[in-house]
Amino acid sequence: MSVPTNKKQKRSAVTPRQVMGGHTDYVYGIVHLPGEGRIMTCSWDGSLRLWDLESGAQIGKDWRDDENKKAGVYSMALSQNGKTIVSGSNDREVKLWDVETGKVVEKWTGHTGYVWSVCWGADGKRVLSASEDGTARVWDAKTGKTILTIKTGMRTNGVYRAIYSPDHTQIVTGGWDEDKAYEDQVTQIWDANTGKLLATLKRNPSFDLAWTSDGKKLISAGHEQIRIYDTTTWEQIAILEAHTNSVRAITLSQNDRLLVSPSKENTVRLWNLDTNLQVGPPLQHEDEVYCAALSADGKVLVTGCADKNAYVWDIHAILKEAGQENLLSVPHVSSGATSCFSNHTNLSLAGPSSKVVKRRCYQTSTYSNTTRLFRRHPILYST
Repeated sequence: MSVPTNKKQKRSAVTPRQVMGGHTDYVYGIVHLPGEGRIMTCSWDGSLRLWDLESGAQIGKDWRDDENKKAGVYSMALSQNGKTIVSGSNDREVKLWDVETGKVVEKWTGHTGYVWSVCWGADGKRVLSASEDGTARVWDAKTGKTILTIKTGMRTNGVYRAIYSPDHTQIVTGGWDEDKAYEDQVTQIWDANTGKLLATLKRNPSFDLAWTSDGKKLISAGHEQIRIYDTTTWEQIAILEAHTNSVRAITLSQNDRLLVSPSKENTVRLWNLDTNLQVGPPLQHEDEVYCAALSADGKVLVTGCADKNAYVWDIHAILKEAGQENLLSVPHVSSGATSCFSNHTNLSLAGPSSKVVKRRCYQTSTYSNTTRLFRRHPILYST
């Protein structure tokens, strides 16, 4: 079903509470670090940077690969113990960074194209990556060896996103193959252990993906639309429409009730997944928005933009103004293992004294811009 929207919405009067500037190129990824008040960003400028959320100031020096300081970083994900960041970049490598030292400690090779996305497995023993070469790879986090290679058949641009299902038994991959017509664009579901193809969602290019924590719904971000699927039947059950250009990313709140969608149209939109309707006006940016990350409690959103800045937004205040602050309420959930089943959800860890009974995948996705260099991201020519 399609959700009706009013496309003549007035320009948002909401402004960010903090701006973090310092990167010299597009900001592609964001993670919230353990505790409160610190985030990491990654950029096409080849650096990872640590920031103080309250002051907006950078903490310490840039993190760079000493052997390839200009390798553009497209994506990164924080390990469950908060000690390691895995990143994907345009030098075709998957890299592990020590959070304490800010140094690269391991490099994994095998992909033959840019690494668009990375995420950790449920137990922290595996890493999943997606690449321009048309494959998704599962890596042994201890040895750096490839455990499984999934060949999707996507040629041009390859696989933009790969994530696990909540129970860790399935992997879903998505992208945009320029060699194929829109009708032939697909999102694919695979057996996480054998790599066998289980299901195909047709007419569904995916620039980002998210699985709800109960495993019952898969959310796919595409060109102008966000599609929601029933994972039992793989039937489409809703379409969220309001964007006027490609939706670059999606991030879910921990309770699966609030969805955030950055877009090429220079906006970020908030969605109430109880009703599948927008919440408030879109959050306006000066340029295209590539990524977003909610804090664990959902009250703070950080967005990454083509203007080289990251922006901090008070989501609690925005929801309160809209009379929907109850969207942040978290129902009781039993203790369980972490799971990498969404690209942008709850990218922060609790502080040392906190008890988090259930957490999501520590990952952000990243999208690049082809306005200056075509190989950065051909997806932008598909609109």
